[in-house]
Amino acid sequence: MTDDRVLLTSYTVAMRPETKPPPHRLSVAPMMDWTDRHCRYFHRLLSRRALLYTEMVTAEAILHGDRRRLLGCSQIEQPVALQLGGSEPGRLAAAAEIGAAHGYGEINLNVGCPSDRVHRGRFGACLMAEPDLVADCVAAMRRTVTIPVTVKCRVGIDDLDSDAHLRRFVEAVAGAGCGRVIVHARKAWLDGLSPKENRDIPPLDRARVHRLKERFPELEIIVNGGIDTLAMARAELVLVDGVMLGRAAYHDPYLLAGVDREIFAEPGQAPGRDEVAREMIAYAREQIARGCRLHHITRHMLGLYRGRPGARAFRRHLSEWANRDGAGAEVIEEAIEAMHRPDRSLGDPADAESSTNRVLANVR
Repeated sequence: MTDDRVLLTSYTVAMRPETKPPPHRLSVAPMMDWTDRHCRYFHRLLSRRALLYTEMVTAEAILHGDRRRLLGCSQIEQPVALQLGGSEPGRLAAAAEIGAAHGYGEINLNVGCPSDRVHRGRFGACLMAEPDLVADCVAAMRRTVTIPVTVKCRVGIDDLDSDAHLRRFVEAVAGAGCGRVIVHARKAWLDGLSPKENRDIPPLDRARVHRLKERFPELEIIVNGGIDTLAMARAELVLVDGVMLGRAAYHDPYLLAGVDREIFAEPGQAPGRDEVAREMIAYAREQIARGCRLHHITRHMLGLYRGRPGARAFRRHLSEWANRDGAGAEVIEEAIEAMHRPDRSLGDPADAESSTNRVLANVR
């Protein structure tokens, strides 16, 4: 069976094309070390409609690296966007052309990552200080590809944190042909805070993104940052064109199971957790046959039963067994069985995130 097999057919309910909201109405953020192809496959089992993103891939890596490994994705992951990192217009244009040829439906430029390594490479959030350069990058990619070119940025960086500067930045990229801007509603401190601290310490200010939409009604403005329930997402959608979920979608992935119905107004029932987990058994079996290690797949599944009876037993079994040499797809089935045993215990919600992070620390 191929990666393109029919996905959860009992859950596949078609809507008339003209009634479908666009995929960017709700998307899952590009997250380094997290949103790889295995994660995207897993998330797609939970939502058929949400727009998914790759991890950030630098233009140089695409031009000189293993494109099959960096850009490989199956048709079943669609719709999926490729996020690029870089600041040299010609190199980004060449990388965007390659990405489009690999089937991605959107090219997104990273102007939001605050890490020192990214900063030293002159891409990521530091580019918010150079709106004209970002506009040149967008224009170069727009001349090369026919798919949308979008930008993901912050509300500000360091002392460049005014509404006026944010408007100037958006005006520049919009003038270069960017029709959609995703805004993380938290400024980034490039001098003094780590990437982890930048996820929590600067305060969220989604009102600034709302004001941006009022200022640019013709643009599609997507808000990102601190949205962890679908009720919050629906409230934001009254004010902006789309919502991007980040850590909430990763640490509590079953949140995505309600997206098609609650955000995209699709009829039909959401897939059950066990149904999704068993679909992942078939996927894992195929990937292992191609040389993939099981824990590269199961690390994305640790939060599937978050808050449910037996969640801790499920996570513990995957954490202990999936990383062992020769581990096979049956480990997932065993984890499901461990969760349903009478002696299983209820894991507290905070433990799900800490358990996920411990496993991620071993594979980065």
